[in-house]
Amino acid sequence: MSDRPLPAFARPDSEAAWRPRPLELTEARLARFVRGAGFSDLEDLQARAAADPGWFWAAAADDIGIAWQRRPTTILDLAGGPARARWWGGGAFNHALASTEPWAARWPGEEALAWEGEDGAIRRYTWAELDRAARVAARRLAGLGIGLGSRVGIFLPMLPETVIAVLALGRLGAVFTPIFSGYAAPAVAARLEAFAATHLITADGFLRRGAVVPLKAVANDAVALAPSVRRVIVVQRLTGAPLELDPGRDVAWDQATHESGPDVEGATLADVFADPAGVVPTTDPESPYMVIYTSGTTGRPKGTVHVHGGFPIKAAQDLAHTFDLRAGDALCWFTDLGWMMGPWAISGALLLGARLVIYEGAPDWPDPGRLWSLVARHRITHMGVSPTLIRALRIHGDDPVRAHDRSSLRVLGSTGEPWNPDPWQWLFSVVGEGRLPIVNYSGGTEVSGGILGCTLLRPIRSTSFNGPCVGMAADIVDSAGSPVRGAVGELAIRQPWPGMTRGFWAEPDDETYLDAYWRRQPGLWLHGDWAATDGDGYWYIHGRSDDTLKVAGKRVGPAEVEACAVAHPAVMAAAAIGIPDAIKGEAIVVLCVPRPGMAWDAAIALEVSQLVIHELGKPVRPKAVVGVADLPRTRSGKVMRRVARAAFLGLDHGDLSALENPASLDAIATAGAAEAGR
Repeated sequence: MSDRPLPAFARPDSEAAWRPRPLELTEARLARFVRGAGFSDLEDLQARAAADPGWFWAAAADDIGIAWQRRPTTILDLAGGPARARWWGGGAFNHALASTEPWAARWPGEEALAWEGEDGAIRRYTWAELDRAARVAARRLAGLGIGLGSRVGIFLPMLPETVIAVLALGRLGAVFTPIFSGYAAPAVAARLEAFAATHLITADGFLRRGAVVPLKAVANDAVALAPSVRRVIVVQRLTGAPLELDPGRDVAWDQATHESGPDVEGATLADVFADPAGVVPTTDPESPYMVIYTSGTTGRPKGTVHVHGGFPIKAAQDLAHTFDLRAGDALCWFTDLGWMMGPWAISGALLLGARLVIYEGAPDWPDPGRLWSLVARHRITHMGVSPTLIRALRIHGDDPVRAHDRSSLRVLGSTGEPWNPDPWQWLFSVVGEGRLPIVNYSGGTEVSGGILGCTLLRPIRSTSFNGPCVGMAADIVDSAGSPVRGAVGELAIRQPWPGMTRGFWAEPDDETYLDAYWRRQPGLWLHGDWAATDGDGYWYIHGRSDDTLKVAGKRVGPAEVEACAVAHPAVMAAAAIGIPDAIKGEAIVVLCVPRPGMAWDAAIALEVSQLVIHELGKPVRPKAVVGVADLPRTRSGKVMRRVARAAFLGLDHGDLSALENPASLDAIATAGAAEAGR
C-alpha cells in the first residue's frame, strides 16, 4: 500500500473553516482505507459502495479489524428485499467478546475504560481488568437465570458497571434494553413491560448537579408496574448509606458479580454455558443483542431491534472512517446509555481498541469548565457534544475553556440537532483553537449511527456535513423519489447497511417498520429529515420532516426559521412551531429564549420577525414571536418541538418521559394562552 497522500478534495473551499492537512490526507484511517481498497480518491470509493454495498462492508469490516468468531462466507442476502437484508451469512460474531478479548491479549496492562463521577471519584480499568470483569459478571448473571435470549433492562447512569453489564449480557447471548437514567417510573415501566423483561439492572442512585438522584426508588415504582420483572440487580454507587434490597427480589451487583474464588477468577464463556468440551459457543451475527425504545408523540414506545453484526459494526466503522478514531485514542461522548450514543460509544470505541471515557454528572457542575477539565485529566482525543450543550456553555465565556489543557484533543464531534453559526464558530475557534475539525454527525437510533457526517479528507464549512458517512448511499429526493440538489428534499438511503434496525420488537409482521421507513417511496429508506446541498456540495439538515411547517402551501423546515431567530443578538435559542390558521392553514410561532441579561420586549419580537421575513420571504412571516424562559429538551440536548407545540396550544403533551426540563412547558402554555386571548 502506498503512503502517498490522497489528492485534496477538488471542491471550492474558500469558505471552509477547516481543511485537511497533509497529515490527514496521508495518515487518517480513511485515507489508508481508500488507498488499500485500490482507489485514488474518496469519491470513487463512495460510488463503488453505493453500487455494491456487500463489497463495501466486507472491505470495511476487514479494514477496521472485526474479530470474527468465524469469518462469513457471504456478506449480503437480499432474498427478502432491502428492507429485510441479512448480513454475514455463515459467519459468527459476538460484539462483547470482540470488544475486549483481542485487546486483553495484546495490551493487557493498557487502559481501556476510565470513569469519573460528579464528585470527582475516578475508576480506571485496563484491558485485562475489563475483560475479566465482563467474564466474571457473565458467570454470575448466568447464575441468576440470565442466558441465551433473556430479556434484561439496564436502568443505569454512565458507570463502569454499565459498560460491564452490556459486555456481560452480550457474552451470554441475552438481549438488553437501555433505559434513560432520567426517566420517571411510568416511562421505565412502559419499556420493561413492552420488552417483557425478566431482569432489571439498576443502581441505588447517582449524582446530578450536586444532588442525589434516587434511582432505586424509581426502579421500585417501575417494577411494581411491570410484573414480568422477577429479579432486580442493584449497583451501589452511593457511599455512606446501606443498600436497601427487597429480600425476595433484589440482589446486590457486588454479590452477583464480584465474588472471588477460582471458579470465578478463571471464568470463560464456555464455563458460563457449562460446556464439558470447553467449546465457546458462537453467535449468529443476526442474533438480537439490544432493543432501544423510541419516544413517540402518542401511544406506546417502539423498540428498534439491533443485532450483534449490525449496530456495533456500524458504530465502529463510523468512528474509524468518519471520526478517525484509532487504537489507543480516547473517546468521550456526553450521553446516557438510554440514548443511542451511549451504546454506540461503548461498542464503537472498544471494538477499535480505543479508550472509553465516561462521566456521570452534569457538564457544567460544579463549574462551567467541568467538561474541559475532563479532557485534561483523561487526555481525551475525541470529545462529542450537542449544539444545545455548546450554546449553554458559551454563555459563560471563554475563560472556563482556556483554563484547561486541551492539547490532547484531535477531533470534536457533534450530533443531536442542526447547528446555528455562532455556537459552531465558538466551538471551532475557542474550544478547538481553529485547529480541530468539527465532525458534524446525523443519523439515528434506527440507523445505528450516521447517515451524514464530516470526514477528515474534505474541507469542513460551518454547520455543514461534507458528505454522506462513508459507505452510506444517502440521497435527497423529492415526492416522487427522484434526486434533488440545490433545494430542500427528504433525506433518503438507497442501499441497505448492516446497522439498520431489524424491525420493531414484538411486531413479527414488520408492518409498522415497513410503513415507517420503506413504503413511502418503495425501495428507499426515508429517514424523516429534510435536507439540502449547497452549490458546492455541502449537505445540511433542515429539521424533521414531521416537524415541517406548511404555510399557505409553502413547506418550510423549522431549522430554517430558527436559524433566522438565533441570528438576532438577543436570542440564545429558538423553536419554530406551527399552529392552526383559518386563512393559511398553518401559521408560524417562534419561541425564543433570550440571552442572559436581555429583557424580552415587543421591539425584539418585531426585529426577529423581520429577520425571518428578510431571509425566507413574506409568505412565512411569523404570526407571533414569543419570549420564553426555556425550551423543552432531552438530556442529550434535542429540542422537542412537538411538545412545545402541544403546550402552546393547550393540547395533550404525549410522552414526556425523555424531557430534561418539564417545567419549561408552563411558561410556554402561559404564552400560548395569552396569544389565544388576543
